[in-house]
Amino acid sequence: MDVRTRNHVSVTGREGGPVVMLAHGFGCDQNLWRLVAPALEEHFRVVLFDHVGAGRSDVSAWSPERYSTLDGYAQDVIEICRALDLGPVAFVGHSVSSMIGVLAAVQEPGLFDRLILLTPSPSYIDDGDYHGGFSEQDIDELLESLESNYLGWSATMAPVIMGNPERPELGEELTNSFCRTDPDIARVFARATFLSDNRADLAEVTVPTLIAESARDTIAPREVGAFVHEQIPGSQLVTLDSTGHCPQLSAPEETTRAITAFLQGP
Repeated sequence: MDVRTRNHVSVTGREGGPVVMLAHGFGCDQNLWRLVAPALEEHFRVVLFDHVGAGRSDVSAWSPERYSTLDGYAQDVIEICRALDLGPVAFVGHSVSSMIGVLAAVQEPGLFDRLILLTPSPSYIDDGDYHGGFSEQDIDELLESLESNYLGWSATMAPVIMGNPERPELGEELTNSFCRTDPDIARVFARATFLSDNRADLAEVTVPTLIAESARDTIAPREVGAFVHEQIPGSQLVTLDSTGHCPQLSAPEETTRAITAFLQGP
């Protein structure tokens, strides 16, 4: 299967410009970059895609064997980069896609010239001195709720993930995005997302990396951003003046400025 079709890949922006690949998080699709992509297209070649099982990807390509861990998604990213043959890309990963990008860049560092990790978390579960934001019981209950009533879980959790209760339209958009995802696929992706532990992979990253965290994020608290920054050699950390786990929607201008400044920097 052609990976462009499989992942509904689109390439836009400035011909010959530096290449930026935007990767969406759990329960979303490439549409969630719509407030950021147009500004990036003025300076960069922009690659958008949907993870298999999301958006307008080819759902027939999905299998629980390949996508029960983040490695399957990382392999897809590598295959897209090779198929497009646009040279090393700057990979911008939101939420779980930040760790997908880490895995891909550790496996094939020559395909990437920079990483931008937007609201990343290498592990959501508290562990000793590591504060991931959730206890094991929290995550077990979250997954149990998701698996027993996915639509109800989406309606409850999406506004929490988004934050910004004074802007309910943002939570509604994320809820609708979650609800467009096949529940069986969502269950498998959720387990891969919330049970993964990629803390040990961070030290293996060798490409220049920016961590962009939200100032107020219940899903990836600032302790997590500090941890990722500490573990990735030579990385930079910027705290966006944003609320919630999806600053590309709640604070698109600031998110775009942070991405552009890092990509155009030395």
